[in-house]
Amino acid sequence: MPSVNPANLPDLVGKEIGVSRWIEVDQKRIDVFADVTEDPQFIHIDPERAAKETPFGGTIAHGFLSLSLLSPMAMDLGFSLQGIAMGINYGFDKIRFLQPVRAGKKVRGRFVLDDATERQPGQWMLRYGVTVEIEGEDKPALIGHWLTLQILGK
Repeated sequence: MPSVNPANLPDLVGKEIGVSRWIEVDQKRIDVFADVTEDPQFIHIDPERAAKETPFGGTIAHGFLSLSLLSPMAMDLGFSLQGIAMGINYGFDKIRFLQPVRAGKKVRGRFVLDDATERQPGQWMLRYGVTVEIEGEDKPALIGHWLTLQILGK
């Protein structure tokens, strides 16, 4: 999607902005995330034990790993405001982890622009409805409402 004139944002509210590429969540990615976040729970890093002791049939990604992939997913869309100087992650209104992502699965993000508010001249608060889908699964990994603050250049 080409960059958008901020004056046209109200026309996009309620519309799907785009869908990202599929991203593989393999065991290596899960292991690296476990190391970086100091979360070495066996359900994430021990495939044999996870296969025996969990209902998942193997290891699963951390929920926060699935959440962290929203950043590259959003970059895939190419959605930006004309004249933007920077975008800032402002947080989330709500996140729900609906289904674990099993090691080896692929995920992608689906984005809907829920709201666009000009907080002050040149500063736009955008709220996206986000869904992280799991390839071949009916239920998504997570849903949420992501807030970003877009600051236009002078």
